[in-house]
Amino acid sequence: MKIAIYPGSFDPITSGHLNIIRRSSKIFDKLIVCVMVNAGKNPMFTLDERVALIRRVTADLPNVEVDGSHELLAEYAKRKGSCVIVKGLRAGSDFENEFQMAMINHKINPNLDTMFLTAEHQYMYMSSSMVKELASYDVDLSDFLPEEIIDDFKERVSTIHQGGNRI
Repeated sequence: MKIAIYPGSFDPITSGHLNIIRRSSKIFDKLIVCVMVNAGKNPMFTLDERVALIRRVTADLPNVEVDGSHELLAEYAKRKGSCVIVKGLRAGSDFENEFQMAMINHKINPNLDTMFLTAEHQYMYMSSSMVKELASYDVDLSDFLPEEIIDDFKERVSTIHQGGNRI
């Protein structure tokens, strides 16, 4: 069984992320979407909340499992029996950082390869950071987020703004 892992912070999961998940789920027997902790980010949603949101939007994909981890990705992949990491690329600038991470992961776990999927044209510009910025201007998010989580996202944005914080 070919098991792949699609890691990310997914704060929030965007329509672009979901596109990569759907496409990857057709390539591999099992796809694990793993919410990872990024020490350099201050997430809007807790790890458990992000896992729950992703489970909701991938419920129709029987070979997709959603998990969260504080582990090093290469070690997590080894523990899960995965030999492939899936990474979505939007632009050339994404490639440099992702290529470096792929080399590090392969050094730590020589059985681990990284597969890069380019974003489809309608998602080339999309990022969670950009969606958060748009939300602070009350923009229609239906082109940016899966419909199932828009209300959760808007509620969280509203809570943050009520507290006097910026996203």
